[in-house]
Amino acid sequence: MINKIITIIFIGLLVIGITNSTEAKELKMNNSNNISKGQIWDKVFPQSDKVTIQKVSFKNRFGINLVGDLYIPKNIKADDKLAAIAISGPFGAVKEQASGLYAQTLAQRGFITLAFDPSYTGESSGEPRNVASPDINTEDFSAAVDFLSIQKNVDPERIGILGICGFGGFALNAAAIDTRIKATVTSTMYDMTRVSAYGYNDVVDQKARYELKKKLNNQRTEDFKLGTYAKAPSNPDKLTGDEPQFMKDYWEYYKTKRGFHARAINSNGNWNLTSSLSLINQPILAFANEIQTPVLMIHGENAHSRYFSEDAFKKLTGTNKELLIIPGANHVDLYDNLNKIPFDKIETFYKINLK
Repeated sequence: MINKIITIIFIGLLVIGITNSTEAKELKMNNSNNISKGQIWDKVFPQSDKVTIQKVSFKNRFGINLVGDLYIPKNIKADDKLAAIAISGPFGAVKEQASGLYAQTLAQRGFITLAFDPSYTGESSGEPRNVASPDINTEDFSAAVDFLSIQKNVDPERIGILGICGFGGFALNAAAIDTRIKATVTSTMYDMTRVSAYGYNDVVDQKARYELKKKLNNQRTEDFKLGTYAKAPSNPDKLTGDEPQFMKDYWEYYKTKRGFHARAINSNGNWNLTSSLSLINQPILAFANEIQTPVLMIHGENAHSRYFSEDAFKKLTGTNKELLIIPGANHVDLYDNLNKIPFDKIETFYKINLK
């Protein structure tokens, strides 16, 4: 029973990827010391000729070095002060995937944007690798605001954030604590603390959660004893065809040419099994009702995760809040489907609220 519960929870965590014997070597290669390689186009989407891109790095409040791509409109003037947007997600992805696509597209529309790898993942630093934290991942957004605030062409009073999938939840948490964030967009949002504590569709009860915590804490002892970190479940190289449709959708993005990236946990690795402990115990939306700045939440009509946005939206107060449901879209459509992602709406939202 407990193994079934773990599987349910990690389906919710979007954990898909392949464990291999070269993992440790790859993780060391993927830290922020590689920022000099930013000259090579390594994104999963086509490069635009309307923006310039700079590989940048900055530290968060915990001393972790975050690595990002700064997208700047090519027509910018030396004395321009533009609105800026920090972007991250999905959970288990890297800046070369969906967040980079959002960043490049919005830069084409006149914003300075920053797509960054969260702590412990991608090119950002932090040991052990492939760990998530509701506190640190929320801080990552604020650290991105720190960085943007001092850029010469950014107006520090006109900074917004955008979180995709699991980082939509962290974005709302950042907006609740960081008053410098003037506007927030979430796309196909997941509440990672809710799904970790209750499983997908809230099927895990208190008794089962206690058994899960026992198992994970016992794993901590084993990890410490062995000096290694057990990995969360991952999908096989090939699907059987019996998986839920949303798992097939994830696989189609992360494991094919459409969205595969070697540094992405969901494409080529596994989360550490015990990293879910902090997510289980620290709900991130407790103060969402205190967000006083504008929020736009976007979700697909047919997304299995739609209830996360609908429930989170109910927590928001004030009049400048909107939940936009995209007809016919599933969860992954809002990663990269340019016919589904409402960039016109997102652009208008930021231009109105970052002026």
